[in-house]
Amino acid sequence: MRAQDFLTVRDLSREEILETFVIALDMKANRSKYADALKGKALALIFEKPSLRTRTTFDIGIQQLGGYSLYLSPAEISLGKRESVHDVAKNLERMVQGIMIRTFAHQVVIDMAKHASVPIINGLTDYSHPCQAMADFLTIQEKKGELKGLKVCYVGDGNNVAHSLMFAGARLGAHVTVACPPGFEPNLTAYKDASEDARATGARIEVVHDPAVGVKNADVIYTDVWASMGQETEADARKKIFRPYQVNGDLMAKAKKDALFMHCLPAHRGDEVTDEVVDSPQSVVFDEAENRLHAQKAIMYQLMK
Repeated sequence: MRAQDFLTVRDLSREEILETFVIALDMKANRSKYADALKGKALALIFEKPSLRTRTTFDIGIQQLGGYSLYLSPAEISLGKRESVHDVAKNLERMVQGIMIRTFAHQVVIDMAKHASVPIINGLTDYSHPCQAMADFLTIQEKKGELKGLKVCYVGDGNNVAHSLMFAGARLGAHVTVACPPGFEPNLTAYKDASEDARATGARIEVVHDPAVGVKNADVIYTDVWASMGQETEADARKKIFRPYQVNGDLMAKAKKDALFMHCLPAHRGDEVTDEVVDSPQSVVFDEAENRLHAQKAIMYQLMK
């Protein structure tokens, strides 16, 4: 990995993503081998949004690499309000060797990377969720062997997770279809960027409005909550709009027989996915969640060593 920061999957080439996967799988199989890889190094964890998986995997991950973390809550930081992003960056760069940020506006991570001399890792923004996509495609590679030519169908809101799946699929040569209601398509810039990247690998990036069409011949069906953090006031209205996009047994049956089911979690069971699907043998949601740990350890190792 040559990048100084990890803000979106587009920061990495296909070769760099695959190299990260090799390291992640080696770390998964040989944890003790990397026990001192980041010995004595500190990672600041800035959280403007709550988290289970991001908090746990970065906290445990840096410790398993011999380093340690410092959790900074919204009350302590309040980026851009209590203190400017510039000043937070200039303070932290003198005290830690890496910064992970989970926030709302993507511009925050861009600005932090601009001002801080230490690596910045995007733990989630409203635009991009790159660590999740790395764990997702690592999991698909584990289960399917080959990524190039596979079809991933994301069903639901064209949000940050959809963007990162498109970016990763385009880099890796996997086809990504987003099946969403009209008016809830992915960001146009994200779609154009992914489509441009896809030309180099033969991937296909497409948006459809019929979930049955989207999942046809899919190797992976992926979904996310219908209302993300910050959209709680829209939840009831979104339920009505997205109801036809629920991933249930009938929709899974329209994909390939051996299609995987994936979800970045937390899942709202009975809304975007049924218990029948999320608890089925086709579901790899907990393998996917575990792989957040291994993928992020590989990212931290490459950026902070």
